[in-house]
Amino acid sequence: MKIGGLIKFTLIDYPGRVAAVVFTQGCNFRCRYCHNPELVYPHLLQPSMPKEEVLSFLRRRQGTLEGVVITGGEPTLQEGLLPFMREIKALGYLIKLDTNGTKPDVIQEAIDQKLVDFIAMDLKAPLEKYPSITGVAFDPNILQRSMDLIRQSGLPYEFRTTYDKEVLTDADIQAVSDSVQGKCYRVQECLPVAKEKAALKVMHEEL
Repeated sequence: MKIGGLIKFTLIDYPGRVAAVVFTQGCNFRCRYCHNPELVYPHLLQPSMPKEEVLSFLRRRQGTLEGVVITGGEPTLQEGLLPFMREIKALGYLIKLDTNGTKPDVIQEAIDQKLVDFIAMDLKAPLEKYPSITGVAFDPNILQRSMDLIRQSGLPYEFRTTYDKEVLTDADIQAVSDSVQGKCYRVQECLPVAKEKAALKVMHEEL
């Protein structure tokens, strides 16, 4: 596990739960408005936090915290994700997984092994616009599979879109909402500071 950071207490990242947040390093997208570029761009990555340091903290907070949010970066890229989740579950925590949906096999395994209790998936745009938003090209059927897995899992879930008005329109947002029948869907504001940070990182990486 490549762990880039830990928030020890949050009331907003896991709906209805007092939780901690674990940030993983690395992502297969290069979204222009990325809020955590220091977890995405290789030249910005700091030394990873030892997994045992996180687990030790969680052991000390048993009975105080209810859940752990695993986010990124993109957690499903981590080869050690499922064993890590298993260790967290063994401590009695609920787990919320944040994902971009590009690794449906990992999502399926987490569901099948009962390692996840809540899933949040980012929907960046209507599928045909994904290359321009994420900076990469891939099979949109992969994302559709993840969406279907999540909806059919029986778990609490959320789909969400960051509304960058420079690249998305109201019609785009409506199209994304329609693709999930408007259920468990949230639109979040694109923060200007985050977008400026990400743009600078992209420029640095391209130089």
